[in-house]
Amino acid sequence: MKFARRSLVAVAAAALLPVMSHAADIKEHTIKFAFQNPKEHPQGQGAQKFADLVSQKSGGKITVKLFPGGTLGGDVQTVSALQGGTLEMTVLNAGILQSQVKEFAVYDFPFLFNTAQEADAVTDGAFGKNLFAKLEPKGLVGLNYWDLGFRDLTNSKRPVGKADDIAGLKIRVIQSPIYIDLFNALGANATPMPFPEVYPALEQKAIDGQENPATVIRANKINEVQKYLTLTHHIYNTQAVIVSKKFWDKLTADEKALITDAAAQATTFQRGISRTQADVALDDLKKAGMQVTELPTAEVAKLRAKVKPVIDKQTAVVGADTLKALNAEIAKVRK
Repeated sequence: MKFARRSLVAVAAAALLPVMSHAADIKEHTIKFAFQNPKEHPQGQGAQKFADLVSQKSGGKITVKLFPGGTLGGDVQTVSALQGGTLEMTVLNAGILQSQVKEFAVYDFPFLFNTAQEADAVTDGAFGKNLFAKLEPKGLVGLNYWDLGFRDLTNSKRPVGKADDIAGLKIRVIQSPIYIDLFNALGANATPMPFPEVYPALEQKAIDGQENPATVIRANKINEVQKYLTLTHHIYNTQAVIVSKKFWDKLTADEKALITDAAAQATTFQRGISRTQADVALDDLKKAGMQVTELPTAEVAKLRAKVKPVIDKQTAVVGADTLKALNAEIAKVRK
């Protein structure tokens, strides 16, 4: 029996030797991670979770330094910085990447997703991975997709209770052709602008309104300069977590695996907290004095009709096959 026990111990020890003798190839790195919202927003909380996980998994060798609130510029600037290698990481609305790969515009099609779960199915599957693969020749590496939520409309002029009430309002939109076309089609004066400039522009009445999910409106105190909120839910925003390819290509296989694993865990956390916070944020905005209007079904139908030419135009840009593939994935979820 003594011999048997010793043999078992020896076998177990031998089995552990390959694992113990292989020290993970992890060097010291600093990852600058820039994003547009404050650290308190679910976007910022997801970034902090990622930073904590990377530190933990690397034994403190890899540091993720966060730059929230657009401190390093708007999304267009941060993407350029990633391509140039002066910034390592960012998270932004996936549709903005259409300036790099035209098919990304499909994520911003109005009234595309009914639920966040539909978006998850599309982005986590082959469709989302295929789009990420198209970024690499542009100097970008896609890791995961996060949640920003459904976008709603605010303004300082009047309540918007009907589709026609949007006409004439000067609305800040993302620097993306589909947003410009969308709000112009609704009769508004679409004004593209980097996000860090939005609050002062609203405060100075240079623009009448903007459109964003409730969590973004609350986190950036937009309710201080906007009275009216309309639950249009016109676009669901999935966000792309991307890395500079110049940085990525310098990493060892172990470092890439560590960052990939941390990003996957942070994605689950971020999506959960973003969706939990959506209803809370709306309640907080009501308590803060915003007048909230929910559009009747008939008025939403009018919005859909008004934006159909925009969808037709953008389908020609992204390709009918791209939209068909995406809709096929959504159809699977809806069965």
